[in-house]
Amino acid sequence: MNQRISPLWWPFLALSSPVIIPLLFKKNNTFKKNLKRVQKINQTRLEKATLLDLPQLDFLEITILVEWFAKKGFIGDAGVSYIFKTNQGSLLFDVGFGPTRPAFEHNAQKLNFHLNHVDALVISHLHPDHMGGIEAHKKKTVSIPEALMPSKTIPCFLPDKAQAPGFEAKVITGPQILPSGIATTGPLARSLFLLGYTEEQALIANIKGRGLVVFTGCGHPTIDVILNMTCQLSQEKIHAVGGGLHFPVSDGRGNRIGIKFQTIIGTGKPPWQKINNEDLDKTISRLNMADPQKVYLSGHDTCDQSIQRIKQNLVSDTHILKSGETYRF
Repeated sequence: MNQRISPLWWPFLALSSPVIIPLLFKKNNTFKKNLKRVQKINQTRLEKATLLDLPQLDFLEITILVEWFAKKGFIGDAGVSYIFKTNQGSLLFDVGFGPTRPAFEHNAQKLNFHLNHVDALVISHLHPDHMGGIEAHKKKTVSIPEALMPSKTIPCFLPDKAQAPGFEAKVITGPQILPSGIATTGPLARSLFLLGYTEEQALIANIKGRGLVVFTGCGHPTIDVILNMTCQLSQEKIHAVGGGLHFPVSDGRGNRIGIKFQTIIGTGKPPWQKINNEDLDKTISRLNMADPQKVYLSGHDTCDQSIQRIKQNLVSDTHILKSGETYRF
């Protein structure tokens, strides 16, 4: 299927156009207003950001709990969940689709992981594939399989207002150091056409003798904004960048009923526009400018063609994240 929407849907879309077109027009007005709003908000946040006293960590281990690609015996899914472990503690970054799909709980059992093993939960942004599923997104409530809930209350650091039953919900308002000696960039904004105004935080760790490791959930604010904020928070060299970059250029994950949903919903652009290789090349150029030694790509929101293009054009040693793998810095 070359089209983003199968021709079988076209008669339905034509019949429903009197409803769809006014909705898209209204959505486009909001989108344009948010574009201006986001630019001002992020610029103000960058200007206000000052150096953080990032601790030098002896090591950082990142174990992939949920990703699109997976080792044998693990389940892949179009979501994200990473376990961060340092000499100062550990945290869980995102929970994929949580209890609504089998990957999170299956892979956790395979890794002998439980939320009792971490000091905190961090949610990158409030989208279904990061906070526990579609209902969790609708209700703005982080959702975890009951069997993996911590027996004691630990903090859940959120980039925007949301519920986190069983956790101490804390909304992040700016860059700060979290448990385990890892920092958050604080929320960074993005205007997405169909998903609206979105706040997302990324994580930064300072590894002794190596430099900074920067990890995103989806990278919605763009890698340019995330790395610009990183440079405001630390003068250390960027050693590695990892996580989602959100480039479903030619295809998407989890296609259903003849629709490539990620290529429509996941681009951030209006449905009549496509994300393209020019957009991707800007991100590749920004990563090459940062010159990290290593890059770890998420496949959950980036198509195979884009991954190959990134690998071919990055000067960095590039890896593809897989469920069940552990990466040590």
